[in-house]
Amino acid sequence: MSIRVTVWNECRHEKEDEIVGLVYPETIGGAIADGLKDHGFRPTVRTLDDEEQGLSASLLANTDVLIWWGHRYHDEVDDEKVDLVQERVIGGMGLIALHSAHHARVFKRLMGTSCNFAWRESDDGERERLWTIQPGHPIAESVPPYVELPKSEMYGEPFDIPAPDELVFVSWYEGGDVMRSGCVFHRGRGRVFYFAPGHETFPIYRDVHVRRILANAVRYVNQPHAGGWRYDHWARPIPLEQGAPKQTLFKKPRAAARRRSGRNSRTS
Repeated sequence: MSIRVTVWNECRHEKEDEIVGLVYPETIGGAIADGLKDHGFRPTVRTLDDEEQGLSASLLANTDVLIWWGHRYHDEVDDEKVDLVQERVIGGMGLIALHSAHHARVFKRLMGTSCNFAWRESDDGERERLWTIQPGHPIAESVPPYVELPKSEMYGEPFDIPAPDELVFVSWYEGGDVMRSGCVFHRGRGRVFYFAPGHETFPIYRDVHVRRILANAVRYVNQPHAGGWRYDHWARPIPLEQGAPKQTLFKKPRAAARRRSGRNSRTS
C-alpha cells in the first residue's frame, strides 16, 4: 500500500521575495514534492492560503505523513488546525518538520518547549557539514558519512527541545557552531522527525542526499502498523484480576460514603 504524503508549505516567500522565487520557481513545497516523486511517492501539495489553510479534516484523515515547511506566518495557522494536526500525530500520522518549522505551533506543542536556538544568516550563507551519526538508522539508508552543503543558514545549539528519542544527524558550520539537526521523537502512536537544513534562498531541497533523507524519513515516520490500538482515556470499570475492587460511580456513592462516615463518627 502506498504512503499518502501531504507537503504543506506557507508558500508566501515565493510570492514576496524575488530571490526565493528564482531559487524555487516551482515553490519550496513543489521542490520537496519533486524530490519525493524521484523516490516513487505521489505527494499532495497544500499551502497556507488554500481553502481551510490546506489542512482540512478530510485531507489529514487521508494523510499518512505530513511534511511541514513554515517560517514567518506560524501565528496565522488557526488553533483548530493545530489541534487537528496534533490529534492526528498522537493517533499515528507521521510529521516531518523542516527548517523554520521548529517554531511551528504544532511542533512546539508536541515538544512542550520553546524550541528556540542560536542562528545566523548571511546573504552568501555558510558551509554546513551534515554528519550521519547513526548510519544504521532507516533515515540514514544510502546516506554518506557526511553531506556537504556549500551554502546554508546556521542553526546552532543550544536547541531548546526535549532530548530526542533518536538522533540521526548533527550539523557543523564553518563558523564553528554545531546543531542536532536530524531528530526523531515519539508522540503517542506518531513519529516526528525534525530536519534543520532548508533555508529558502539556497537550493538545499535539490540536493540528492537531502532528497534521499526526506524520502527515507517519510518511510520511517509512517505508521509501522495500522492494526494496533491507539491511545485513549479509558474507564476500565472491571479490573483484570478477580477479586480486585471494581469502579464505583463518582458522585452519589462518594457522597453516601461521606454521610455514612459522619454517622459512624457521631455514634462512636
